[in-house]
Amino acid sequence: MFKGQRCLVIGSGISGIGAAHLLNRSGAEIILFDSSEKITVRELEEKLKDLSDRIVCVAGSLPEELEESVDIVVLSPGVPTDIPLVNRLRDRGAYILGEIELGFLAEKGRVAAITGTNGKTTTTTLVGEIMRAHLGRERVFVVGNIGNPYTMEASRTSPETVTVGEISSFQLETVHTFHPTVSAILNITPDHLNRHHTMEAYVAAKEAVAKNQTKENICVLNYEDKNTRNFGERCPARVVWFSSARRLSEGYYLEGDRIIRSAEGKETSLLDIHRDMKLVGLCNVENVMAAMAIAEGMGVPMETILSVVRQFQAVEHRIEFVANKRGVDYYNDSKATNPDAAIQGIRAMSRPTVLIAGGYDKQNEYDRWIESFGGKVKWLVLIGQTREKIAACARAHGFNNVKFADTFEECLGLCTGLAESGDAVLLSPACASWGMFTNYEVRGEKFKEYVNGLEDEKEP
Repeated sequence: MFKGQRCLVIGSGISGIGAAHLLNRSGAEIILFDSSEKITVRELEEKLKDLSDRIVCVAGSLPEELEESVDIVVLSPGVPTDIPLVNRLRDRGAYILGEIELGFLAEKGRVAAITGTNGKTTTTTLVGEIMRAHLGRERVFVVGNIGNPYTMEASRTSPETVTVGEISSFQLETVHTFHPTVSAILNITPDHLNRHHTMEAYVAAKEAVAKNQTKENICVLNYEDKNTRNFGERCPARVVWFSSARRLSEGYYLEGDRIIRSAEGKETSLLDIHRDMKLVGLCNVENVMAAMAIAEGMGVPMETILSVVRQFQAVEHRIEFVANKRGVDYYNDSKATNPDAAIQGIRAMSRPTVLIAGGYDKQNEYDRWIESFGGKVKWLVLIGQTREKIAACARAHGFNNVKFADTFEECLGLCTGLAESGDAVLLSPACASWGMFTNYEVRGEKFKEYVNGLEDEKEP
């Protein structure tokens, strides 16, 4: 693939380490670089384990002589494409790509790629389970933003395998030849504008999932999202629509409590969303319809698809029921890292709700999210960098039941005191976790650990 070429991997997270392993198997000369002042060369070498003697590790700053020797640059998703180092490398003629593109260059099978602002993890996980039921677990790889680097699995693929990828906008910024058999854009709403700078750039990044597809391929799109609907008019692939709000002459749609498939003038009722699904919330109905369309596009019989959907439970950290303690339902929606995702968490609640929110500021606006409270949220408990910004927005919309907490532990104690029997406590932050937590998983695990440690009944 890049045999004999000098490859610079920027970033030493799981994507960067996966890229280094794949490049090593291809015979490349590799430099692993991390600009963090908190990491040492020794720690980079420990991450590489048995590859440390074959890879040059650099921490802090990259010497000019190494920078000038680079032919190929592999960016980890968290590395912006417009930082000075990357700009210099690009100007010198280095070929710049990301982990998804690198993995695809080694891919031998078919690929289903799923992107969107919200719902990616649930949809990707569900499609993965459907494909495994169809092909067997050993012939399906679930990779990407879901936590399993594509580069760690790509060399294991074969013409008989399927790779299901959750692909973020960060990863799509650096694709060139990536060409899925079936792609999907679930929705596009404002997010990561601190990285992409404009909504137009963010939308363009999402649309890149389908840029190399042809009419022999399929792109699954949400008819109720204005950005994906607009893209459908110029999408290079054959579009399959899904809708939660209207009947479609072709595609999947929700009518009453039933998901309907319409194709070639024939309508087929597939399932009852209350009786036949364990997932809750309209967002998950959309995720299921998208997963059905993707799996059918990959050649899975509908009987197999429906069998898996009926058994599929919520993905961890996404409107995940944790426990009922003292008559209060606790839900972990830590993966709701933007306001639109958090709106779905509120919509899924059927009880008066004490809502935990706040965190790292991605320069999002919170008006629509506050407006979605609709009398359902009784208290808003705020933490993190955004708490003042959110509180000001809430008060501007007439919502004044706001409390601040300096620590997550203080926040959880406040919520336990505010919630009464018959209420729900929902962790749905509408913000990223950075600053207080390493990632949303750690935030969700801390929440669940606290809830599971509560006594079931108040002491007399």
